[in-house]
Amino acid sequence: MSAARRRFREDEDTVTFDFAPMVDIVLLLLIFFFLTSNLGARQNALPLDLPRASSAVQETPDLPIVSVSRAGRLYLNGQETTLTRLGGRLQPLVKASGGLVGLRADERGDYGTVVRVMDEIKKAGGSRLALGTQPVGAAEESAP
Repeated sequence: MSAARRRFREDEDTVTFDFAPMVDIVLLLLIFFFLTSNLGARQNALPLDLPRASSAVQETPDLPIVSVSRAGRLYLNGQETTLTRLGGRLQPLVKASGGLVGLRADERGDYGTVVRVMDEIKKAGGSRLALGTQPVGAAEESAP
């Protein structure tokens, strides 16, 4: 019987494991995580000192964001623009977001510039503003 057992084991196919599908899945997961990690980075790309609030809420990635720096420079979704071009560039984005626009302004910036930006947002069809703030606990971390 030992000869029969030996022949049976020799006749069996050897079991192998194909690593190619596992490598494909790992690469797809890496690509997914790289893409999703970059979505949140676009909102915090500008060095703004936002006002602090105890009830800060996360921004949605499809929301058009208008940022006003301390020096009065304007940015739409991280790309610099001017006040005269803001309305035209913002109009299709406002329609896609249902009238909701995010506004992030440096707390030490010019209040008049922020009011003019709010006026342009309204002219472009913006009916609701989501004002950008930072959590109260983050104030001590970002303080110089």
